[in-house]
Amino acid sequence: MKTEYLDYTSGKNTFESYIAYDDLKSGRRPCVIICHAWAGQAEVDRQTAERLAKLGYVGFAADLYGKGMRGDPTGDNTHLMQPLLDDRGELKTRLLATIDAAKRHPVVDTSRIAAIGFCFGGLCVLDLARCGADVKGVVSFHGIFYPPNLGTQQEIKAKTLILHGWDDPMATPDQVVEVAREFSNAKADWQIHGYGGTMHAFTAPLANAPEKGILYSETAAKRSWKAMENFLEEVLA
Repeated sequence: MKTEYLDYTSGKNTFESYIAYDDLKSGRRPCVIICHAWAGQAEVDRQTAERLAKLGYVGFAADLYGKGMRGDPTGDNTHLMQPLLDDRGELKTRLLATIDAAKRHPVVDTSRIAAIGFCFGGLCVLDLARCGADVKGVVSFHGIFYPPNLGTQQEIKAKTLILHGWDDPMATPDQVVEVAREFSNAKADWQIHGYGGTMHAFTAPLANAPEKGILYSETAAKRSWKAMENFLEEVLA
């Protein structure tokens, strides 16, 4: 497996992605971008890139905060995330710069790109679908749903899979209904998988704060990964 770091820019900011792919294969292959949780690009995102590489994709772990700007995976990272939640236009700019960086990589098939994201990254990939980014599909793991409100929502072309813990206090059942209505109104091809008895951050092994609605679930993690595999096989065929 070939792994490498790649810098890219957006405006005056420099970002550092992590890329993994099977270097024994020749030619271009589909790419899956990984949008990180609120702590910024972490080891878990790089491991996810490598897992995707083993499935035959280019795994591209994005960096939405900036090179060297990393938080604490078990701490409070509001200071990193909140500025982008407050400025969804800037978040959109950084997301589109990430897509462009992935397209420039010599082994990426530019016609077959998808994006997955976790927590804050789940919101990011939904924003990629909303803004009409050149991606075939997006997968949101325990993401946040509220829309960016950047103008009239155009038709959503990217297929969308939302993987959601039903007991997630950061995305309530009412908000699940709202995001389904939003994507239906935009004529999106969408799916929502709800996991009963499951809280926020269910894919994160270090998540262990049930009093805050945050808890790892091995069962939901396995089920959601398999659902993602099936979805990627469909949209990147």
